[in-house]
Amino acid sequence: MNLFRFLGDLSHLLAIILLLLKIWKSRSCAGISGKSQVLFAVVFTARYLDLFTNYISLYNTCMKVEAPPHPSGPHILVTQAELCVAHGSAWTTFSLHLRSTCNCHVVLCLLSRPVPSHLILSVVSLQILWTFSIYLESVAILPQLFMVSKTGEAETITSHYLFALGVYRTLYLFNWIWRYHFEGFFDLIAIVAGLVQTVLYCDFFYLYITKVLKGKKLSLPA
Repeated sequence: MNLFRFLGDLSHLLAIILLLLKIWKSRSCAGISGKSQVLFAVVFTARYLDLFTNYISLYNTCMKVEAPPHPSGPHILVTQAELCVAHGSAWTTFSLHLRSTCNCHVVLCLLSRPVPSHLILSVVSLQILWTFSIYLESVAILPQLFMVSKTGEAETITSHYLFALGVYRTLYLFNWIWRYHFEGFFDLIAIVAGLVQTVLYCDFFYLYITKVLKGKKLSLPA
């Protein structure tokens, strides 16, 4: 593991923390795209099904289970939270949604663990799911960016969340370059998808640097 991947993982973890903090402090999911959260949940669930069949390292396993690059648990929680708030439920109901969703996620993990690997592989290739997740992740942020474009502005903490996500993807792109240069490892799918996703963040990066870092609220030009 190189420095770029490690920093990318930390950036992704920071993004998840900022997203959950935004919901906790404001008691609202306003400004957060539910569509993007659902897409991210699908992305990381599909990508890390190999958690139950392959062991690479303790760090890899812990990061898949707890945080970046496997935040499907927090993403599912966020999605449920947004649905709850969007339908005008009280905070008590919101808390119940969080607890029930967390319990369901744990149960699913426990149920998935005893399934023999050859049965999973006989239904669908994990490699196909990994490729699918890479392509889907490259565009999963689009609904969120469209929402910012439609409203014309974003809260500061939401801007920090999006910036952390963009930094995560950019650092992972450098990770692939590093691995190619020093390890001779080349993955065209990951590099192309990483480039696409980084390009999608370019306009946001510019607005973040020129406005948010100067203490201004992120808003699009009229």
